Amino acid sequence: MPEFNLLPDKTRNLAPHQRHRLTGQKPPLKPKEVWAIRIRLQIHEHIRDLALFNLAIDSKLRSCDLVALKVSDVVTGGSVRERAIIVQQKTGRPVQFELTEQTREAVHTWIEQRSLDMGTHLFPSRVHDHPHLSTRQYARIVNQWVASIGLDPHKYGTHSLRRTKAALIYKKTGNLRAVQLLLGHTKLD
Repeated sequence: MPEFNLLPDKTRNLAPHQRHRLTGQKPPLKPKEVWAIRIRLQIHEHIRDLALFNLAIDSKLRSCDLVALKVSDVVTGGSVRERAIIVQQKTGRPVQFELTEQTREAVHTWIEQRSLDMGTHLFPSRVHDHPHLSTRQYARIVNQWVASIGLDPHKYGTHSLRRTKAALIYKKTGNLRAVQLLLGHTKLD
Protein backbone atom coordinates (compact mmCIF):
# COMPACT_ATOMS: atom_id res chain seq x y z
CA MET A 1 0.00 0.00 0.00
CA PRO A 2 1.45 3.43 -0.92
CA GLU A 3 2.40 5.76 1.90
CA PHE A 4 0.78 9.18 1.77
CA ASN A 5 2.52 12.17 3.24
CA LEU A 6 0.15 15.00 4.03
CA LEU A 7 2.92 17.48 4.81
CA PRO A 8 3.52 20.29 2.31
CA ASP A 9 6.50 19.77 -0.04
CA LYS A 10 8.59 22.38 1.82
CA THR A 11 8.44 20.53 5.15
CA ARG A 12 8.42 16.92 3.95
CA ASN A 13 12.21 16.45 4.21
CA LEU A 14 12.74 18.46 7.39
CA ALA A 15 13.48 16.97 10.76
CA PRO A 16 10.40 16.81 13.04
CA HIS A 17 11.63 19.68 15.25
CA GLN A 18 11.93 21.93 12.17
CA ARG A 19 8.53 21.29 10.62
CA HIS A 20 6.75 23.98 12.65
CA ARG A 21 9.15 26.64 11.37
CA LEU A 22 7.89 28.95 8.68
CA THR A 23 10.05 29.56 5.66
CA GLY A 24 10.27 32.70 3.58
CA GLN A 25 10.17 36.33 4.55
CA LYS A 26 8.95 37.37 7.95
CA PRO A 27 6.27 40.07 7.81
CA PRO A 28 6.91 43.55 9.18
CA LEU A 29 5.10 44.70 12.29
CA LYS A 30 2.05 46.93 11.86
CA PRO A 31 2.07 50.38 13.51
CA LYS A 32 -0.41 49.24 16.19
CA GLU A 33 1.86 46.28 17.01
CA VAL A 34 4.89 48.57 17.28
CA TRP A 35 3.00 50.78 19.71
CA ALA A 36 1.75 47.79 21.70
CA ILE A 37 5.30 46.50 22.22
CA ARG A 38 6.61 49.99 22.98
CA ILE A 39 3.90 50.63 25.60
CA ARG A 40 4.56 47.26 27.30
CA LEU A 41 8.28 47.98 27.51
CA GLN A 42 7.58 51.43 28.97
CA ILE A 43 5.06 50.16 31.52
CA HIS A 44 7.41 47.41 32.71
CA GLU A 45 10.36 49.85 32.67
CA HIS A 46 12.51 47.64 30.46
CA ILE A 47 14.96 50.40 29.65
CA ARG A 48 17.45 48.37 27.62
CA ASP A 49 14.73 46.62 25.65
CA LEU A 50 12.96 49.91 24.89
CA ALA A 51 16.22 51.41 23.58
CA LEU A 52 16.96 48.26 21.58
CA PHE A 53 13.44 48.06 20.13
CA ASN A 54 13.24 51.74 19.18
CA LEU A 55 16.71 51.65 17.65
CA ALA A 56 15.87 48.50 15.68
CA ILE A 57 12.77 50.13 14.20
CA ASP A 58 14.46 53.47 13.41
CA SER A 59 17.78 52.15 12.12
CA LYS A 60 16.47 49.34 9.92
CA LEU A 61 19.76 47.55 10.62
CA ARG A 62 20.39 43.83 10.35
CA SER A 63 20.69 42.17 13.75
CA CYS A 64 24.47 41.70 13.41
CA ASP A 65 24.92 45.46 12.86
CA LEU A 66 22.42 46.48 15.55
CA VAL A 67 23.95 44.45 18.39
CA ALA A 68 27.48 45.56 17.41
CA LEU A 69 26.71 49.29 17.71
CA LYS A 70 29.00 51.24 19.97
CA VAL A 71 27.99 54.23 22.04
CA SER A 72 30.18 56.42 19.81
CA ASP A 73 28.11 55.35 16.76
CA VAL A 74 25.03 57.13 18.08
CA VAL A 75 26.37 59.70 20.56
CA THR A 76 28.35 62.86 19.96
CA GLY A 77 29.15 65.59 22.43
CA GLY A 78 27.17 63.93 25.21
CA SER A 79 23.88 63.74 23.29
CA VAL A 80 22.31 61.14 21.04
CA ARG A 81 22.57 62.08 17.37
CA GLU A 82 19.57 62.75 15.18
CA ARG A 83 21.30 60.88 12.32
CA ALA A 84 23.91 58.17 12.41
CA ILE A 85 26.00 56.44 9.76
CA ILE A 86 27.51 52.98 10.13
CA VAL A 87 29.25 50.59 7.75
CA GLN A 88 27.25 47.40 7.31
CA GLN A 89 29.03 44.12 8.01
CA LYS A 90 27.34 42.24 5.16
CA THR A 91 27.89 44.72 2.33
CA GLY A 92 30.74 46.87 3.65
CA ARG A 93 28.73 49.92 2.58
CA PRO A 94 27.75 52.84 4.77
CA VAL A 95 24.10 53.27 5.68
CA GLN A 96 22.55 56.34 7.26
CA PHE A 97 19.53 56.35 9.53
CA GLU A 98 17.53 58.89 11.48
CA LEU A 99 16.79 58.53 15.18
CA THR A 100 13.40 59.81 16.32
CA GLU A 101 13.08 61.81 19.51
CA GLN A 102 11.60 58.88 21.44
CA THR A 103 14.50 56.67 20.32
CA ARG A 104 17.04 59.31 21.32
CA GLU A 105 15.41 59.60 24.75
CA ALA A 106 15.33 55.81 25.26
CA VAL A 107 18.96 55.40 24.18
CA HIS A 108 20.06 58.33 26.35
CA THR A 109 18.26 56.85 29.39
CA TRP A 110 19.88 53.46 28.75
CA ILE A 111 23.37 54.97 28.44
CA GLU A 112 22.88 57.03 31.61
CA GLN A 113 21.53 54.06 33.61
CA ARG A 114 24.46 51.83 32.66
CA SER A 115 27.09 54.63 32.65
CA LEU A 116 28.33 53.44 29.26
CA ASP A 117 31.53 54.95 27.85
CA MET A 118 31.94 56.12 24.25
CA GLY A 119 34.16 53.13 23.35
CA THR A 120 31.87 50.43 24.74
CA HIS A 121 29.12 48.57 22.95
CA LEU A 122 25.67 50.05 23.29
CA PHE A 123 24.19 46.69 24.26
CA PRO A 124 26.94 44.87 26.20
CA SER A 125 26.72 41.15 26.84
CA ARG A 126 26.39 39.72 30.34
CA VAL A 127 28.72 36.93 29.21
CA HIS A 128 32.29 38.01 29.91
CA ASP A 129 33.75 36.40 26.78
CA HIS A 130 31.47 38.42 24.48
CA PRO A 131 31.67 42.20 24.07
CA HIS A 132 28.04 42.68 23.02
CA LEU A 133 24.62 41.06 22.96
CA SER A 134 24.63 38.12 20.56
CA THR A 135 22.34 37.97 17.56
CA ARG A 136 20.83 34.79 19.01
CA GLN A 137 20.00 36.50 22.29
CA TYR A 138 18.55 39.44 20.36
CA ALA A 139 16.34 36.98 18.43
CA ARG A 140 15.10 35.51 21.75
CA ILE A 141 14.30 39.01 23.01
CA VAL A 142 12.35 39.80 19.82
CA ASN A 143 10.39 36.54 20.25
CA GLN A 144 9.45 37.64 23.79
CA TRP A 145 8.30 41.07 22.57
CA VAL A 146 6.18 39.56 19.81
CA ALA A 147 4.65 36.91 22.09
CA SER A 148 3.88 39.56 24.76
CA ILE A 149 1.34 41.20 22.45
CA GLY A 150 -0.23 37.91 21.36
CA LEU A 151 1.52 37.40 18.03
CA ASP A 152 3.02 34.07 16.94
CA PRO A 153 6.81 34.30 17.47
CA HIS A 154 7.33 31.75 14.67
CA LYS A 155 5.89 34.23 12.17
CA TYR A 156 8.04 37.19 13.21
CA GLY A 157 11.73 37.68 13.81
CA THR A 158 14.54 40.20 13.93
CA HIS A 159 14.15 40.88 10.23
CA SER A 160 10.53 41.88 10.87
CA LEU A 161 11.83 44.86 12.84
CA ARG A 162 14.23 45.75 10.01
CA ARG A 163 11.38 45.68 7.51
CA THR A 164 8.80 47.54 9.63
CA LYS A 165 9.75 51.15 8.91
CA ALA A 166 10.72 50.34 5.32
CA ALA A 167 7.30 48.79 4.68
CA LEU A 168 5.57 51.83 6.16
CA ILE A 169 7.63 54.19 3.98
CA TYR A 170 6.90 52.11 0.89
CA LYS A 171 3.19 52.07 1.71
CA LYS A 172 3.16 55.89 2.00
CA THR A 173 5.40 56.72 -0.97
CA GLY A 174 5.37 53.72 -3.30
CA ASN A 175 9.06 54.48 -3.92
CA LEU A 176 10.93 51.17 -4.03
CA ARG A 177 14.27 52.86 -4.80
CA ALA A 178 14.02 54.92 -1.59
CA VAL A 179 13.40 51.75 0.43
CA GLN A 180 16.40 50.11 -1.24
CA LEU A 181 18.61 53.01 -0.17
CA LEU A 182 17.19 53.06 3.37
CA LEU A 183 17.94 49.37 3.86
CA GLY A 184 21.34 49.62 2.23
CA HIS A 185 20.54 46.94 -0.34
CA THR A 186 22.89 46.77 -3.31
CA LYS A 187 20.20 45.29 -5.59
CA LEU A 188 16.58 46.31 -6.04
CA ASP A 189 15.50 42.65 -5.61
